[in-house]
Amino acid sequence: MFDLTGRVAVVTGGSSGLGVQFAKALAAQGADVAIIARRKDKLETVAEEIRKTGRKCLPVAADLTKTNEIQKAVAEIIEEYGKIDILVNNAGNSAVGPAESMTDEAWNHVVELNLSSVFFVAREFGKEMIKNKYGRIINIASMYGLVGNNNPLTPTVVYHATKGGVVNFTRALAAEWAKYNITVNAICPGFFPSEMTEGLFETKEFQDYLKLTTRWGAAAMRENSIRRLSISRQMKQATQQDQWSLSMAEQPQSKAIKVY
Repeated sequence: MFDLTGRVAVVTGGSSGLGVQFAKALAAQGADVAIIARRKDKLETVAEEIRKTGRKCLPVAADLTKTNEIQKAVAEIIEEYGKIDILVNNAGNSAVGPAESMTDEAWNHVVELNLSSVFFVAREFGKEMIKNKYGRIINIASMYGLVGNNNPLTPTVVYHATKGGVVNFTRALAAEWAKYNITVNAICPGFFPSEMTEGLFETKEFQDYLKLTTRWGAAAMRENSIRRLSISRQMKQATQQDQWSLSMAEQPQSKAIKVY
């Protein structure tokens, strides 16, 4: 059902955290993979792990907030594989602090990576998909793109704002690019142990918060979401009535926004 043999998948933020697991999940289903991040050494480590499974993996170092570096990454991947079928727009970051004391610099940094770069990357990789009349784009948003957060340990208004932007960007782009046989979807994960959350899970205060509000995500759940949204299927035309549905994945703390 989830056979991606012959497909080429690109995962941004592929040097750590969820990006590594997304890349490995796609490779496990037969896709050849390109992983993009700034840290070349970490990319090489992940690429070698994937190659040991028998799949190809191209590590590409790039700053995804810079259009010229994204364009170079696209060219490098096309030179290696000849096409791009799947894009997982995963790179992101956060800034923690009360809204009233957040600096312009902190706000702009997160907006640039979490929202602007998602558009820049989709635009540049999308050009190749439009040429081929085929593409599967999966934007990684967050449950905090759908709800607020009253946890005093992690006030992240800019994270919420950017992930909410990713959710509606996904809807808009799906409607616009349906005519090219390109699907655009978003996954809204909850909390997962990762490099970004390292240390947070170890505090008693946060453990108490989790017990009251949510459960930890399981790797199989997020990997299955990526597989489902990457498979080949006939695209249904999106309408001006915004025909979208929220479908719960295997566990309630993570949602996939599927736009048809």
